[in-house]
Amino acid sequence: MSARNRRLPRHRAWPLTTTDVTACLGAHMERVTDLRFLTGHNSGTIVLGAAWVAPEPRNYGRGIHPDMVGFRIDLHPVDATERAAARALLQACALPQLHAWVTQAIAADETWRQAPHRRYWRLTDGRLTHRDEA
Repeated sequence: MSARNRRLPRHRAWPLTTTDVTACLGAHMERVTDLRFLTGHNSGTIVLGAAWVAPEPRNYGRGIHPDMVGFRIDLHPVDATERAAARALLQACALPQLHAWVTQAIAADETWRQAPHRRYWRLTDGRLTHRDEA
């Protein structure tokens, strides 16, 4: 993303690019319905988020548009001074885990696909961890 269009303060930066995520997911990238570069300052320790947006029943006029069913990936900003270290960790650990998670989700049974799921990667004191939420 161009620096002119980034909408981040100078001391913040995204640790990954669209190209990084596309290279990681390969053919699975066609199932990603939304790749977002978040601009919020309060992501805490979250650096990467992935979600399965499930088709929810259309009760009372609510529901998910069919075009939005699929994977959503959120890239969270980090301090610009930590970008290189975060990028290296994400490329070495988180992106292969993201690929595995997406691959497993594609092969999952109908019950899994009918419910929303999320996974977050957090970077704390140089350690990368992930957590699933259903």
